[in-house]
Amino acid sequence: MSTEVMEYVSGEVYGVWFLIGAALVFWMQAGFAMCETGFSRAKNAGNILMKNLMDFCIGTVMFIFLGFGLFLGEDALGGFLGLPNMKIFTDYAGFDWSNFVFNLVFCATTATIVSGAMAERTRFISYCVYSAVISAVIYPIEAHWTWGGGFLAAMGFHDFAGSNCIHMVGGICALIGAAMLGPRIGKYERDEKGKITKVNAFPGHNIPIAALGVFILWLGWYGFNGAAATTVGQLGSIFVTTTIAPSVATVVCMILTWVKYGKPDVSMCLNASLAGLVAITAPCDVVDVPGSMVIGAVAGLLVVFGVWFFDYVAGVDDPVGACAVHLINGIWGTLAVGLFATDTTPTYSLADSEGNKLLGLFYGGGVKLLGIQLIGMACTVAWTAVTIWITFTVIKKLLGLRASAEEEIEGLDITEHGLPSAYSGFAIQDMTGTVMDVNENTNLGESEYDRASEAQKNASVKVIKEVSIPSEGSVYYDTGMHKVSIIAKLARFDVLKKALNELGVTGMTVTQVMGCGIQKGAGEYYRGVELDATLLPKIKVEVVVSGIPVDAVIEASKKALYTGHIGDGKIFVYNVTKVVKIRTGEENYEALQDVE
Repeated sequence: MSTEVMEYVSGEVYGVWFLIGAALVFWMQAGFAMCETGFSRAKNAGNILMKNLMDFCIGTVMFIFLGFGLFLGEDALGGFLGLPNMKIFTDYAGFDWSNFVFNLVFCATTATIVSGAMAERTRFISYCVYSAVISAVIYPIEAHWTWGGGFLAAMGFHDFAGSNCIHMVGGICALIGAAMLGPRIGKYERDEKGKITKVNAFPGHNIPIAALGVFILWLGWYGFNGAAATTVGQLGSIFVTTTIAPSVATVVCMILTWVKYGKPDVSMCLNASLAGLVAITAPCDVVDVPGSMVIGAVAGLLVVFGVWFFDYVAGVDDPVGACAVHLINGIWGTLAVGLFATDTTPTYSLADSEGNKLLGLFYGGGVKLLGIQLIGMACTVAWTAVTIWITFTVIKKLLGLRASAEEEIEGLDITEHGLPSAYSGFAIQDMTGTVMDVNENTNLGESEYDRASEAQKNASVKVIKEVSIPSEGSVYYDTGMHKVSIIAKLARFDVLKKALNELGVTGMTVTQVMGCGIQKGAGEYYRGVELDATLLPKIKVEVVVSGIPVDAVIEASKKALYTGHIGDGKIFVYNVTKVVKIRTGEENYEALQDVE
């Protein structure tokens, strides 16, 4: 077979692999969706899935009209950007379809990273807008510098698959967005000076789904890193480094969390696998096995440090660890090129603008390549930080960035999408984070209660007492002890708890329940069909009082629960004939003294 034929066949084979790799990267959207959903709370699962779906769909539209041209259009302004064009409409026969699809799926990944750090409290409309801006402008321009023939490529900057251009950029957007958005309600407890005194854990509701997401991402990463390979040898080497780095990172993380916390941490190890993948993305084609092992080991340490740092030092609430995984390890992976690049890898071609071979510091190349990597990274950081800050600031002014306190506590599934639950048929509910700090988003509802008439108060929060209390001498005479049972919205639990505490109630029983209400003409919709009877999450709070007047409990509860809207709650009051404290044998009044 002639050389020309072999070259043709090889080119066709790698052209097909190029598109298969693009499909694998698209499949990573499912991985991000599963991972983020599993690490978040059940009440926001539908919102997160919707965001991950719209990342790609909105990104596609923006990439067609603007992003692709800015990325791979004719070079302009000294390598700063490509010229936008409409060749996909005007010259479809000669259009580079494969390159469009390949770079589109990478663009969508950048926007998806931001979703996790800002999860559970971002307005959906605002999310759609900033996702569009990232896909249309922020990512395409900085990616042009490295992969579109821009000025960073000319100086010898190397980022084979995106530690810098995708993961660090997504991480910067995530960090700035999460910081401007503020933490989820109840995440941090602070002293009077604003210093964090306690970080509250909000466990993900479905670790199996998160783990599935990580495995999907790991599979997709073979396309992410390997799709641009041009020889079998290079592809094999990339697969090796893409396997070794995350494996070592996960082992190191497991050992570290085992030593630090007493047991190996499941969610942290899942993060570590992704951290190792992020770190190896830029140098995957230019490092050997020892280099990839060191890169992975450092990534395993950095992800644990990063999660701790953003929680306890920076005070940035990142539900999925996106900043620790993508930002910190994106930086590490970019710098790792300058430390570990070696010409023993297949098709090694790193060179400066004068054609001189560039090697990593630990492989005899000095600091030149490391310096180039630092310069390229600094340019990308500056561009991304400035543009995304402007984007979030404008969105915050025009649309509002954050959901209201009540929307956040009720869950974005129901408040943003009219979805009562992403798990219809399953009794999944979440009480995590019901300890709230009063902040600018918190509305305690007291002013509405004070302004309301007695008729409005009684209509909104109904009080139902026992009709009659038998006289003394009867088996059921009035003992002076009463059980107060309160059915209320989950969003009002903390206000209610504080109100009862102020009365002197220190013990209560809390049950998660579902309430069914019919709201003809005002219900939510599922696939265009009105939900006539909707099961909504409620709480049932029960307290037994004797020394505290029951009327005081009723009044405090009504004031805490009142919003003036349908479903504020009901209060039931029962006579209690006998109370026995099992541990001490105390009865009646004496048995209640440690909860009043």
